[in-house]
Amino acid sequence: MSGGEQPAARFHVAHHFASAATQFEAGRLGVWLFLTTEILLFGGLFGAFGVLRSWYLPAFVEAHQHLDKVMGATNTVVLLTSSLTVALAVRACQQSRSKLAAALLALTIALAFAFLAIKFFEYRHKFHDGLLPGRAFRGESFAHPEAALFFSLYFLMTGVHALHVLVGIGLIIWVALRARRGDFSAHYYAPVEGVGLYWHLVDLVWIFLFPLLYLVG
Repeated sequence: MSGGEQPAARFHVAHHFASAATQFEAGRLGVWLFLTTEILLFGGLFGAFGVLRSWYLPAFVEAHQHLDKVMGATNTVVLLTSSLTVALAVRACQQSRSKLAAALLALTIALAFAFLAIKFFEYRHKFHDGLLPGRAFRGESFAHPEAALFFSLYFLMTGVHALHVLVGIGLIIWVALRARRGDFSAHYYAPVEGVGLYWHLVDLVWIFLFPLLYLVG
């Protein structure tokens, strides 16, 4: 055991790592590599949207006016707040305040469900108006038939993002339960930090989705 390593950290070191610090850095690198693949995924979707928007600009501008900017802005505030609570949870773990971390993670989960609830009501309104993807599009009074393409991309991009939110909720529940059990401390908090980084990416993607879909079209 190295001079600066605490006995509590030793328990969490896998046999193939020389120290807790080495394990922590390897885990962090793995998380960043995974997030890079996620960025590539959403980058492809953003790129496709940009190309199609340049081809059918009038249709995209017309279609985006049918999105609810208030709901979109509300969800932006909700996710930004959840990003703050998860960051505070990581900080609480670094200070060995596991109960506080569990409470902050529970608040993050509640905010994530609030985001999905708002998105559900927004989707329901689109279904009611027939603003559906592909051949299911039944929107009336559109001057440009290519508006259906906009809603196909809207449901694809926001749907993939919502799936990531659901995955994030599952991960946050996992670390919240462990935090409540007292598994994390200043010597071991890597899972909370890794989940926090994933959640920040989910928030960041929405920060780009909101203006792209709701404000610019």
